[in-house]
Amino acid sequence: MGCCCDEDDGDILRHLMNSNFASSSSANSLPPPSPSPSSTVISPMNSHFSALSSTDTLQIIFEKLPIPDLARSSCVCRVWNSVASQRDILTRAFLAPWKLKDVVGNPLSRSFWRDNSLAKFAISHRVVRGDSVASLAVKYSVQVMDIKRLNNMMSDHGIYSRERLLIPISNPDILIKRTCFIELDVNAKREVAVLYPDDVPDIKSTYVSNRIPSEESNKKVLESLKRSMQVDSETAQYYWSVSNGDPRAALAEFSSDLQWGRQVGHS
Repeated sequence: MGCCCDEDDGDILRHLMNSNFASSSSANSLPPPSPSPSSTVISPMNSHFSALSSTDTLQIIFEKLPIPDLARSSCVCRVWNSVASQRDILTRAFLAPWKLKDVVGNPLSRSFWRDNSLAKFAISHRVVRGDSVASLAVKYSVQVMDIKRLNNMMSDHGIYSRERLLIPISNPDILIKRTCFIELDVNAKREVAVLYPDDVPDIKSTYVSNRIPSEESNKKVLESLKRSMQVDSETAQYYWSVSNGDPRAALAEFSSDLQWGRQVGHS
């Protein structure tokens, strides 16, 4: 699906114009009279409403939005995208419906934040001798097929080659005041918000590919982007985040914005 961020400001303004001032289909086809200053109604869909470009105001508004609406807001324009993509706003919206305490980790894909349904969460169960998919289904009150589907298992025998299984959550009350950890499970081949016993993850796990991201490696990438773009740290961090951690995509996005800025400046 296309994103309004890919359009120029002229297109964005046209999308946001208040339809209340559209011409009517009256017999004489005369345009409606211009409203006097005293009778003008400031609409949140009026693109000339200065609050729409105020990051402080947008933060106050976006803090009230659920995850799906945040995703839609991020596609309106670059300013909205930058505010709607702030980690604290995303985190608050992600936690709120389930009364979670915290979420730890950074997803590899920004699309992770676009859905916080119950299917996004799972319990980490470390496999021990005697475990079977059927016994775990009974223990956690879930369906055998749901466990197999979540863990990308073709048969029950797949359990014996794994250190852990992800268990679907059937009762949302389990999430209340809990901390979840964003993980890319190498067996399930998906990113999941995982719950651990006592909210303590297994640091020595081999089934998670992004348990502890290398801060040193991230710093080197950001420094390289800063030098290439000749920008400050915050700008480099922004373009790196919107490109899902892909330096080449970040440079391409930055170049596109520079070209857009030149075109607007010459218009």
